[in-house]
Amino acid sequence: MLTAKNIKKNYGQVEVLKGVDLEICNGEIVSIVGSSGAGKSTLLHILGTLDAPDTGEIFLNNIALHLLKGKKLADFRNHHIGFVFQFHHLLPEFTALENVCIPSWIAGNSKKHTEKKASELLNTLGLQDRIHNKPNQLSGGEQQRVAVARALINKPDIVFADEPTGNLDSVHARELHNLFIQLRKDFKQTFLIVTHNEEMAQMSDRILHMKDGKIV
Repeated sequence: MLTAKNIKKNYGQVEVLKGVDLEICNGEIVSIVGSSGAGKSTLLHILGTLDAPDTGEIFLNNIALHLLKGKKLADFRNHHIGFVFQFHHLLPEFTALENVCIPSWIAGNSKKHTEKKASELLNTLGLQDRIHNKPNQLSGGEQQRVAVARALINKPDIVFADEPTGNLDSVHARELHNLFIQLRKDFKQTFLIVTHNEEMAQMSDRILHMKDGKIV
């Protein structure tokens, strides 16, 4: 599903990525591990089109992402890629339901269709009684599940998760691990996860180790 070839990235004089190649299959859960500064998050952001490589090629379902620009790139990202970050980035003035709806509204879907889909997702994630709560009325684990629902609302081909358990206690982190496994089982959802959490990495189908800007 996802192929990256010879991805390189410099920030000034610092060579962050030194020619990364990888392939991710449909329905896989793959974790990227490595010490801080190894280039994990930079790679994830480039694969997710949030940043651009200096050189290299990225294909998602045979679409050349490195060639997309501007609105075409933004539209593709909105429809085909989901993101979950360490800090959930929920908008505080909106309810859980509204936060989940936002990517679908941006995609131009109707209010009725979007709210129905968002409600179904929140119900699937065990948040049916919290849909009208705002983020400050939710626990950390609940906020992260809302963020997962938001990532899934447009039925993305792949979800990129950057340290998704980094801000959670061990109980909520384990719940999120199990949630990813369940989503793969129920929807054949593909995940690429950057994590320092050994337990989360071990539940993946594959672990990729990064060191000094390369997969080793």
